[in-house]
Amino acid sequence: VDLDTARQELEEFIPHVKNISDSSVRKMAGRDLMRFKEFKKQGIAVKFGRFTQKENKQIRKNVEEFLELTGIDSAEKLLFTSRYPKDKYIIHRLKTEHQFWEKISEGIPRPWRLIYYRARKMFDPNNYKGRYTAEEKEQLKKYQALYGNDWKKISELMSRSNLSVAMKFSEIKSAINYGPWTEEETQKLMSAVKDVIRRKLITEDPSSLSSLEQSDRDLWIDREQLYQPLPWTEIETKVGSRYWRQCKQKWNSILTRKLTRGQKLYRGTNGIRTKITLIKRLYETKAEDASDVNWDEISNAIGDVPRAYVQSKFYRLKVSFVPLWKRRTFSEIIDYLYEKTLPDLEEKL
Repeated sequence: VDLDTARQELEEFIPHVKNISDSSVRKMAGRDLMRFKEFKKQGIAVKFGRFTQKENKQIRKNVEEFLELTGIDSAEKLLFTSRYPKDKYIIHRLKTEHQFWEKISEGIPRPWRLIYYRARKMFDPNNYKGRYTAEEKEQLKKYQALYGNDWKKISELMSRSNLSVAMKFSEIKSAINYGPWTEEETQKLMSAVKDVIRRKLITEDPSSLSSLEQSDRDLWIDREQLYQPLPWTEIETKVGSRYWRQCKQKWNSILTRKLTRGQKLYRGTNGIRTKITLIKRLYETKAEDASDVNWDEISNAIGDVPRAYVQSKFYRLKVSFVPLWKRRTFSEIIDYLYEKTLPDLEEKL
């Protein structure tokens, strides 16, 4: 299939394919297109977003079967071949001969690249090493001074994942304020969010520039735009005195306050009602995984609040009320909240 035809056929499944590089489109044409067409025949749509528990199990199954097929002795060797320079040529040959990209994607209606990245996250032993020590933080500063933002190299030197070292450096690279937000910081944050959303709107629809400039509406506060993922490391740079996670948390609190007009939805009697509604709605979804939940619908049921607000409240619920919640599946947590916690909350109300 030639490049233009591949891009055209892929657009049915991946609307933003026009923004993807030619080389990536060629790979997707070979590794995804036939699979997507098969899923379409079965009435299954291509998915994005958070992986479900079922998909994670399928990835584990695909990786284990490929290891058994090829004799490669660990998932780390398969997925992080560069860590094993003596074996890398043999592993690369086996992956090519046995069609690794097709095998790892079997049974999962997602682009191969997302499946591959998810597998790397699941099987990377460096992802689960706990908090950084003071020595590691100093090491990270030193390596970043030497190698810049080459996180792949730094992650190998520190035996931490790429994402982990990048995000940790974001937190420690400068003097960060941990106290209450000042009015100046808050204004910088709101201005930064406005800038990135405005840029995104103009990129998606250049003709919107004039209407953006002429409109008296606070366009950047439109609900559908605010719920899109934001580039938090870029926003962190614009704010200057807070790291990305603080910016994200602060923005969610600002957004909640604006949308609820300052109502205290999670305190007192309102707080109990919110918990009850949240548990009931989650139970009614019969979802097996958090990624199967339509959080926007649930946020609408609770009030005009962002989905991040509802998700944070669910997190507090399970931590506060569900014993050994880390060992339970999503559906088991919901069942426990519905059967054990809900009656107590209703009696308290």
